[in-house]
Amino acid sequence: MEALEAILSRRSIRKYQDRAIPEEVVHQLLEAGMSAPTARNMKPWYFLVINERPILDAIAGFHPYAAMLPEAPLAILVCGDREAEPIDGFLSQNCSAATENILLAAHALGLGAVWLGIYPRQERIEAISQLIGLPELVLPITLIAVGYPAEEKKTRNRFDRSKVRYNHW
Repeated sequence: MEALEAILSRRSIRKYQDRAIPEEVVHQLLEAGMSAPTARNMKPWYFLVINERPILDAIAGFHPYAAMLPEAPLAILVCGDREAEPIDGFLSQNCSAATENILLAAHALGLGAVWLGIYPRQERIEAISQLIGLPELVLPITLIAVGYPAEEKKTRNRFDRSKVRYNHW
């Protein structure tokens, strides 16, 4: 799949087949995430692959938009390292770029995925940090549910000319 095709046809997928994702495919997703640009090329991130059913189910219990996790074979938690980048706003930008790369790679590999926000919701940050034992200086930013799609969504043209300005407002 070409890059532009992947960008324009990617959709949030929330229903998954009961099928494991091979480790080499997980590696490709993580490699895509780590290929994202970062401020000052600091790469201040960590990626936690979650594939244990009790953990996925527990997250669905406290995250209001994670109802798909009990079906998902895995999720990837994208975290920022506050020692490498002490400004949370830059951490969220860097980790968001990695998240988008993972979403696009998942789509290109025939997987379905959906972005679940963690940061800046304090209750979500605290709950997931406690659940998986994150160190204090590691900030959870996003969670990506991943699986083989059990639903098909049509591509939509999302271009909106009214959102574009040139040179001045």
